[in-house]
Amino acid sequence: MIKIGIAGARGLSVLKGLQMMDDVKVTAMCDLSEAALADAAKKLDADVKQYRVFEDMLESEIDAVIIATPMQCHVPQAIAALEAGKHVMSEVTAGVTMDELFWLCECVEKYQKVYMYAENYIFTPQVQLVKEMVLAGLFGEPYYAEGSYIHDCGALAVRPDGSRTWRAYWQMGRRGNFYPTHSLGPVMQWFPGEHITEISTYSPGVWNELGLKQDSGTTTMCRTSKGKLIQLRTDCLSPRPHSMDKYLLQGTKGIFESAVYGKGRLAGDIDRVSLVTNKTETGAMDWEDLMNYKAFLPDRYKNASADQIGAGHGGGDFFIVEEFIDAVRKNEQPALDVYTACEWTAVGLLSALSVTNGSRTLEVPRFAPAMPLEDKRIGL
Repeated sequence: MIKIGIAGARGLSVLKGLQMMDDVKVTAMCDLSEAALADAAKKLDADVKQYRVFEDMLESEIDAVIIATPMQCHVPQAIAALEAGKHVMSEVTAGVTMDELFWLCECVEKYQKVYMYAENYIFTPQVQLVKEMVLAGLFGEPYYAEGSYIHDCGALAVRPDGSRTWRAYWQMGRRGNFYPTHSLGPVMQWFPGEHITEISTYSPGVWNELGLKQDSGTTTMCRTSKGKLIQLRTDCLSPRPHSMDKYLLQGTKGIFESAVYGKGRLAGDIDRVSLVTNKTETGAMDWEDLMNYKAFLPDRYKNASADQIGAGHGGGDFFIVEEFIDAVRKNEQPALDVYTACEWTAVGLLSALSVTNGSRTLEVPRFAPAMPLEDKRIGL
C-alpha cells in the first residue's frame, strides 16, 4: 500500500485519480486553514489524519507527498519531504528563484527519491495525440510552435475583505511570464530531445487597475537546442474570456492549431490539422478535424474509462497520477523529472529579468545531474 499525504487543499484536484489507483490511499491532509481542512475532509475518508503543520504530516507513515500549496512554498516543502525520505509530486511552478531550482536538483540527487512535476496539461488527449503524430512523421520536422495561457485572474489577488492573497505578490506582484509551464510543457512534447537554451520576453507594459506589477500580457520567445523557435504568451490580468489552452505547431509537412473559441456564444471551434499529404483536389491545403487521426492516440487514452476521463482535463488528471504512482513503485525518476521542471520554470523566472532589461536575451542553464558550479549561472 502506497500512502499519500496531500499538502494544500487545492491538491484535491488529483484526489479522484488517486482513489482509482490500486493499493494507493490518501492517509493524511495538511493545510494552514482549518476551514479548508474541514471542507476537504468531506471528500476524504473518515480516517484521513488532518494536520496544520507540514512537518508534522511528514512524521506520519506516508510514502509520498503531493505539494499543492502556494508556489513560494513548493521548494522548501519539497526539500523537507525529500529529507524525510518521501517521494514528491509538486504543483507548478517548481520554485520562485533560480537558487531554489539549483537546491531542488541537488536534494533530489542527494536523497534519491522520486520527484515529479505536476504539469497536467501535458496529459490531455489532444497534446498526446499531436505528440504521437509528430513521432510518426506526419508533420515532418517541427520548427515553430506557440503556447498560450490566457486567464483573467485578477479577482484571485484580493480576498472578499479587501486583503491581498499570496497571488498578489508571488504571481501578479512580479514582472514577466510567471506561469509558463501550462504553455511550454505541452509544446515541448512535440520537440523530443530538445531543450530551451535562450529566451527573451516582451511586454506592452502594465495596464491593470489593481495596482499590481504584473505585465498586461507577456510574449516570450524561446530558442531550442536545435535552433527551433517557440512563442509563449501569458496574460492573467487583461479583461477577456478564459482561454485555458491554445497551441500551434508548424512543421515541414503540416500544421496543428488548437480550438480558440470552444465555449460561450462562439462554441463549435475544433482542434484542427492541415497536412501536405491531404491536399484538396485542387492541390490546396485545407483544415480537417484533429480527431480524424485519433487512431494515433496512445492505447490508455483509447481505453480510458468514464471515471478516468471524468478525473479532469480529458483524463489528464488521472494519467499524471498514474505516472507518478508508477514511478514510486519502480523507484525511478519519471519523464517529468526535476531537471525538466527546473528548465521550464527557469523560462518564467528569467523572463522577469529579460522584460525589465529591455527584452534582453538570457541563456537558460542546462539543468542536468551533478551540475558544476560554473553552470549554475545566468548568461547574457
